[in-house]
Amino acid sequence: MESRKVFSTAAVALAAIFSLAPAQAQDLGKELVIATTGGLMRNMLEEHMYVPFAKASGVEVIPFDIEVPDQWARAEAMARTGNMEFDIVTATGPDLVDKAEILHEIDCSALKNVVEFGVDGACEPYGVARTTGGMLIAYDKEAFPEGPENWADFWDVEKFPGPRGLPDTGDRDWWVPAVALLADGVKPSELFPMDLDRAYAKLDEIRPHIAVWWKTGNQVQQIMRDKEVVMTMSYSGRALATIKEGSPWAMAWGDALKDTGYMSIMKDGPNVAGALAYLDFFYGNADAHPVFMRAVNYATSSKAGLEKMPPEERVLYATAPENYSKLVQPDFKWIGENRATLRDRWTAWLTQ
Repeated sequence: MESRKVFSTAAVALAAIFSLAPAQAQDLGKELVIATTGGLMRNMLEEHMYVPFAKASGVEVIPFDIEVPDQWARAEAMARTGNMEFDIVTATGPDLVDKAEILHEIDCSALKNVVEFGVDGACEPYGVARTTGGMLIAYDKEAFPEGPENWADFWDVEKFPGPRGLPDTGDRDWWVPAVALLADGVKPSELFPMDLDRAYAKLDEIRPHIAVWWKTGNQVQQIMRDKEVVMTMSYSGRALATIKEGSPWAMAWGDALKDTGYMSIMKDGPNVAGALAYLDFFYGNADAHPVFMRAVNYATSSKAGLEKMPPEERVLYATAPENYSKLVQPDFKWIGENRATLRDRWTAWLTQ
């Protein structure tokens, strides 16, 4: 019965995209190659999105497991040779700027389900949001039953005493100086271009209280479980996973940095029509979103999917209205143009 329900919902979602007669289904091509990271994310996408789309459309979805840096290296080589094999790839916000010349420009207004069900910002010219989280404050509720609420509180070691954690992941050198500026009173709307001198002066204040510079999502969860810190910047999905395990932690969404993974279509890909159909199907397949979100611990940008969750669960995810309104939108054009400066400044400060 459940499989029939999924298929029925998926078929309705696809029909809503195109309103095509069955004979026109061949316009979507025979197969669709989607490059994404492997593991849980790939497995959940396959179960809840790829397979239902294939059943509804007749298009075989071929997942290609690959880490994002390797994906781009391969995609750029394909673009140079004119032999593009990927249809859809995984992209970060900066990728939508840096890789635009090899990406297909999306007419967001033509994706009816995305327009109807997507939250603001769900569709960008070179990518449609797949999952959204926030780089936020995770804190020990036993230490601080009433807060903190924002980055100013993170810096307030008198009101909220105890060791902190911050990331040194090697690929997001703007995260920590950005929250330092927010802690120093810079308005989110005025965050970019970033005043790095001001940011690092503020970071000098908190540095003696940083007990762990964490490198990976697994590590940030472990320092929470082991109570090595009383609060830390964390991926919202990792914080939520730790909370679900029963650890006494909570999340503060105030001025969290928006962190979205996008689905982008390759320019001159073998099946652009099928790729566009899949992106719209993703947003129309509302029944699949709650179970997908629960599995991966990140929000999709489908309002219809989110509304299928009970309110007490909905507030745990980034795209819940009360959280989404607090997210800080990065300026990826500025970040992309200043990647080398950001990296050099971070490395010099951290190693001094």
